[in-house]
Amino acid sequence: MSTITATSLEATIRRYYDGCNLADIEMMTGTMAPDAVHYFPAGAPQGPFRSARAIAEGWVAAVERLGSLWTIETLIVDAAKRQAVLEWTHWKTKLGVYLRGDEWFRLDEQGRITEIRAYYACPPNAGTIESNELGGFDYAGRHYALAPPARPIHGK
Repeated sequence: MSTITATSLEATIRRYYDGCNLADIEMMTGTMAPDAVHYFPAGAPQGPFRSARAIAEGWVAAVERLGSLWTIETLIVDAAKRQAVLEWTHWKTKLGVYLRGDEWFRLDEQGRITEIRAYYACPPNAGTIESNELGGFDYAGRHYALAPPARPIHGK
């Protein structure tokens, strides 16, 4: 068993997001336990993704259908608890919209993702705005991404 550190957990999570941006099923599933679950807010059209493969396939479909890309804005890791939380932006480039939110991660003793719980900004007037984010928050002033990435690779 390898030693779990904040650095190793962060690398796993960043690799997961790299896999999402590249629509790379193997890269994503390589970061997760086989029975990992990704939860979404109640009422989300897809419901939970139940298994590493289902999670990866769900994001590949989003990349193909929506032009999805993600940026990590803030990442905080607690190695002792094998948990992390991050803020992200989900760019839906084919629709010209984006969504901001956060996810809570649980990881197992091998440092693999076992659970992701997504929370995100919901539009008060669905279909009438091009972004879903906190009203009045200074995203530019806090150096958040203001445009989608060019499919960055965070890990080596």
